[in-house]
Amino acid sequence: MGHDHTSHTGHPDAGGAPGVVLPLLALLVCAAGYLLPAWRARRRNPVRGWSPWRTAAFGTGLALLAVALLPPVASFAHRDFRGHMAQHLLIGMYAPLALVLGAPVTLLLRTLSAPRARRLTAVLHSTPARLLAHPAVALVLSAGSLPVLYFTPLYEAVLAHPAGHWLLHAHFLLSGCLFAHAVAGPDPAPSRPGVRARLVFLGCAIAVHAVAAQLMYGGFGVAVDAPVAQVQGGATLMYYGGDIAELLLAAALVTTWRPARHPAGRPARGRARTLSGGAA
Repeated sequence: MGHDHTSHTGHPDAGGAPGVVLPLLALLVCAAGYLLPAWRARRRNPVRGWSPWRTAAFGTGLALLAVALLPPVASFAHRDFRGHMAQHLLIGMYAPLALVLGAPVTLLLRTLSAPRARRLTAVLHSTPARLLAHPAVALVLSAGSLPVLYFTPLYEAVLAHPAGHWLLHAHFLLSGCLFAHAVAGPDPAPSRPGVRARLVFLGCAIAVHAVAAQLMYGGFGVAVDAPVAQVQGGATLMYYGGDIAELLLAAALVTTWRPARHPAGRPARGRARTLSGGAA
């Protein structure tokens, strides 16, 4: 850290038509892939239909991804570490929460044929899926990857390759969706622990982001090859932007939590340990 050059991501695919057209096409495909099942759900059951709030949440997630992946933010990110951190927050924290609140798996289960829905349910209940969707694993993949990325040569090594930053974006997005789903997602999650445990995992994520941001701001061990002002600006964005995103995730946890229902006259075992698997 502390070099005087003004760019740290001068990749051959940093701009140009492919860098705009390909993300835009991918986002449009995702939008169509959600809106078509939502329309089918409304057509099959006009009364129950599909919640417009869920649709709005998913659309908001795609809009946040568009902001992050298209100019001017994308262009700024390729020449300034502060832009990269803004992308990181949008792709890895804000967009995943909105996408997860759209309950895409529940939408699929409502619109697929019975045999396909049973196969999807079997996959969701499989051991690999249950392990991957556990908050501890999601925490390691999302927040746990920050020290490895920014305090080792990995960041510069990844961005030295043409496809490296796209792989990094994919990691941010997928790990962010996993963590948001594990903590507060409305979709079914057979391995999801109780509310208290999820709050602990969320607290761990907050701590990792705060410590990493503070160390980065102070220049302790950071391995980002960018001017000091850029690194400190990125650290500030990580600190405050991460706090806001995690507060939103905590709010989503509170609003999506439902206490376990027990038959009348029976003792309530493990009350407040389950989360409603369905989405309106």
